[in-house]
Amino acid sequence: MTDLLEERLVPHVRACVAAMGYELADLRRRGSATRVILQVRIDRPDAAPGRGITVDECAEVSRALEAWLEDSGLVGPRYVLEVSSPGIERPLRWREHWVRFVGRDVRVRLAGIGRVKATIVRVLEDRDAVELRIAGRDEVVNVELANVADATLAVDWGRIERSTSEGT
Repeated sequence: MTDLLEERLVPHVRACVAAMGYELADLRRRGSATRVILQVRIDRPDAAPGRGITVDECAEVSRALEAWLEDSGLVGPRYVLEVSSPGIERPLRWREHWVRFVGRDVRVRLAGIGRVKATIVRVLEDRDAVELRIAGRDEVVNVELANVADATLAVDWGRIERSTSEGT
């Protein structure tokens, strides 16, 4: 997403979504200059397992965003808007996401290193950086958020399968 679009689009979408009681989890611009695809992922500020975003809620947010996009003309007359939940492996895009999920495992693609699994130790107060404990290593590394190419919550699928099989 270009800086200008990021500066103009994200705050408006975040405000619209927040006014409806949701949180903007992710916003991606795909497609071409003549046919933009906006992928918006929403969540609840108090999200908990079993209390996810419904299809009806996605439709409600989609209608509100469509009205604003039509009026603003920011993405042009031809666009596709996709609104969905962030899913179980939700993305971590902004500083507040890192703060919210301190202590959780993430899969993160770092500039110059590649994709690794790590635990968020803490978010540094004095700059946009996090401390991560890389899986399989003893050391904690400081990573500037600007050097994070992509990050999602990591799910322990084995633990989920064990808890599901124990419950049946």
